[in-house]
Amino acid sequence: MGKEGEAGVRPGLLQFYQRNKPEKVTFVDISLPGYEGAEVAGVSYDAAMREMHVIDERDKVHRGVPAFSVLYRAVGLGRLGRLVMWGPVRPLMDRGYAVFARNRPRWTGRGSECRTDSCAKKTR
Repeated sequence: MGKEGEAGVRPGLLQFYQRNKPEKVTFVDISLPGYEGAEVAGVSYDAAMREMHVIDERDKVHRGVPAFSVLYRAVGLGRLGRLVMWGPVRPLMDRGYAVFARNRPRWTGRGSECRTDSCAKKTR
């Protein structure tokens, strides 16, 4: 289960993830007013806004680059999932994702809504 919603994931990217194995991936829109992290493995809105979270089939929460690895494997992109976790590549992926996650609101067109490291949650 991915948690991004309006946190900067484009609809085309969501469709790409769900295309091959739609039964394997359920996305939760964290931007909706009713989102309660306690109901979704304890992942708060602020935590979900800081980085990608994926909950695997055993209800284990994965964050950051490991979350993408779990997601890729679930949708049939196991080679890509293994690549991002491979020893020589992983440090680069971690640094690259850290930069992306910090700048995602600005780079995805939500900079005016996001004055700090998180975007304000919608109330309606």
